[in-house]
Amino acid sequence: MELRRFRGTAVALVTPFKSSGVVDETALAGHVEWCIEGGVDVLVPCGTTGESATMSAEEQRRVIALAVETAAGRAAVMAGAGGNDTADVVRRVRAAREAGADGILSVSPYYNKPTPEGLVAHYRAVAEEAERPVFVYNVPGRTASNISPDTLFRLAEIENVAGVKEASGDIEQIMTILAGRPDGFLVLSGDDALTLAVLALGGDGVVSVAANEAPDLMSEMVRAGLTGDLARARELHYRLLPLMQANFVETNPIPVKSALEMIGRMPAHFRLPLVPLGESSAAVLKDALERAGLSRT
Repeated sequence: MELRRFRGTAVALVTPFKSSGVVDETALAGHVEWCIEGGVDVLVPCGTTGESATMSAEEQRRVIALAVETAAGRAAVMAGAGGNDTADVVRRVRAAREAGADGILSVSPYYNKPTPEGLVAHYRAVAEEAERPVFVYNVPGRTASNISPDTLFRLAEIENVAGVKEASGDIEQIMTILAGRPDGFLVLSGDDALTLAVLALGGDGVVSVAANEAPDLMSEMVRAGLTGDLARARELHYRLLPLMQANFVETNPIPVKSALEMIGRMPAHFRLPLVPLGESSAAVLKDALERAGLSRT
């Protein structure tokens, strides 16, 4: 698949659960349709927003396969497959590939905090198994370990490593990456609120939480940013900014799933240790939805 298919708006898909805790496949298929109809370019199942940490390997495989089946080529599928045990990650990458994923999003190993040499060895093993584009996911707020630009450039030399989801929140680091990246290496914002800035600096898109709630508006904002219509992109950015912020008023994906329930898309069920949104946070989220012009469907 051409790398340009991964540019634009990628939605970090939520995983709907039934009240019993099992994956709600009907709701998931419906949500994928909703996102594609809204104009997203890429589906990202089984990432942080998809609660992959509390899903079994078989559940992840099935969710990826369902995203692929439902998309039917209308959007690329960049499947989440990461962890802190390289051998296990390789198995998950193999399962994602066999399920039909077009690309892989792999978070850097957390807790054990590998050295740069360890990261290079880890991503080389992941990329060899993937046999398709691999995107490094740098999110130090979750992993407690930042991938520096110098280390990222080393990873970019590995065959099949095609880009990065950069969620450090450090705009200076992002600029350093954009200035020094090799030709064709994609840089995707990992923070909705920084997307417009990243696009203006030459970035390629976003892996978005807010695209779950507003796929049409996020997609339009990113398209406007990529085509140089910064006035329209700014207008949409500021319209969505309160929602982008409210989506992290509590741990992601608690707010975004709660928002989807508020607008009538799906019930908000979680697996422990995640619990329902608190009352004060719900008020913040409801206000943000109203300010974005999103209401119950």
